[in-house]
Amino acid sequence: MHFRREKHVDKGGPDGGDGGRGGHIILKGSAQLWTLLHLKYQKHIKAKPGRAGEGGRRTGAEGDDVVIEVPLGTVARHAETGERMAEITEDGQEIILLHGGRGGLGNDHYKSSTRQTPDYAQPGEPGQEAWIILELKLLADVGLVGFPNAGKSTLLSVVSAAKPEIADYPFTTLVPQLGVVAYRDYKSFVMADIPGIIEGASQGKGLGLRFLRHIERNSILLFVVPATSEDWAAEYETLLNELRQYNPELLDKERLLAISKIDLIEEIDYSTVIDRLPAGIPTVFISAIRQQGLMELKDLIWKALTRTED
Repeated sequence: MHFRREKHVDKGGPDGGDGGRGGHIILKGSAQLWTLLHLKYQKHIKAKPGRAGEGGRRTGAEGDDVVIEVPLGTVARHAETGERMAEITEDGQEIILLHGGRGGLGNDHYKSSTRQTPDYAQPGEPGQEAWIILELKLLADVGLVGFPNAGKSTLLSVVSAAKPEIADYPFTTLVPQLGVVAYRDYKSFVMADIPGIIEGASQGKGLGLRFLRHIERNSILLFVVPATSEDWAAEYETLLNELRQYNPELLDKERLLAISKIDLIEEIDYSTVIDRLPAGIPTVFISAIRQQGLMELKDLIWKALTRTED
């Protein structure tokens, strides 16, 4: 609220300016980030309020926005309702997560022929406040799906420059790993090594839902079954069933099968193992240690990727 006061003008009219809006909280996608670890110790994020209006119909300054950079594949959910508020999928994409409060109107807006000296102004709106859960779902062309110790990490380490932890015991991989796989004619695609699934993962057993949510963001699912498994088809069906129970839409994705660790068994007579393979899924036999069948696997993946893009 303000009235014009100048020399020789002791009773000027109202000239109070509007208040500036408060700062927004904005999510911005960054291809340079891979995790949300930089936000781990930033529990409270607060934008600055707008400044009050001034005399001479001058509008107050807007509060500074707070831009939170997050990796691609980040989903923001309301902590209380579970509502999905935003989803970042592109580099540079910006989404206003919480809006700053709107600035109020100065008393200049309330003057009229019958009300020439309004002695009030509109207060500004309060800003939005909420607890938000940020969840990262990996974006990759190919996601590796298999039981613990199926050879997924070894495969990724051989076909890309990624260096996941590898050991001869289950659940060596505790967090998803990404690797860029070089292909013919300088082409490439991104492969994700996701922590191993166990029977009952869709109900939260093992790493459970922490792992399954990452599978949603892969164009192609590459099932990895070790050659030492007693029943290849049964193991594949168990994996498929866990995905079905978690999210039936996952079954709409293109699926490939790699029988890994063929170096651990005797010479395979491929004509006699056809019956052991699940029907209707392209299959390749590989050995990451001997680098056997890897080019054939890449060809299979590239053909599937080009089909999904079409």
